[in-house]
Amino acid sequence: MSFAAIIVASGSSRRMGFDKLAAPLNGQPVLWHSVHAFSSLDCISQVIVVTPLERFAWLKELGEKLTRVDGGIERPDSVAAGLAALNDDITHVAIHDGARPRVSSESILATFSAAAETGAASLARRVSETLKRASPGGITTGSVSRDDLWIMETPQIFSKDLIRRAYQNVTSGDAQITDEVSALQLLGQGTTLVENPHPNPKITVRADLDALS
Repeated sequence: MSFAAIIVASGSSRRMGFDKLAAPLNGQPVLWHSVHAFSSLDCISQVIVVTPLERFAWLKELGEKLTRVDGGIERPDSVAAGLAALNDDITHVAIHDGARPRVSSESILATFSAAAETGAASLARRVSETLKRASPGGITTGSVSRDDLWIMETPQIFSKDLIRRAYQNVTSGDAQITDEVSALQLLGQGTTLVENPHPNPKITVRADLDALS
């Protein structure tokens, strides 16, 4: 088997008001941490960073494994661009959000191991908080059982043939496709969940970044 990673990092950070992937975190840009987590692993032979050229300039020091491709209008377009750039010998590919900089090598390897066995695996964490359903006006209307509920994270790792087949069904702007597990669901294909002992939430607003600093 031969492993690769696609780091999705082409968003404009409109909700942040500044480039969150360029924001400093422990002396390096946020995106640097995500790319380094994968490029430093010996078992990964190719790391494709879907990002503009100006962001890629910070990453060249991380080695010859890295390849840059331009992203698309929507996230599925960016993932599809990354899939098209995979080397022929790759058998399994991890797809990771560049705005999740705290992913550990142990979690990456555990998810690769599960994907090698089942064809599809994703890092995730169990829902532990109390959940409520509410009216549009924000008034509680009932409780939601948290049994068997998970919060999805990345990487999400698949056999190359399976994820490419899944993306043949995906169109740009498809509201159903919020991650790659959603793309597989269109095929009726399940994904093995690997529990993350160290949650790695996505940086979406300024408070998320402040919490990591």
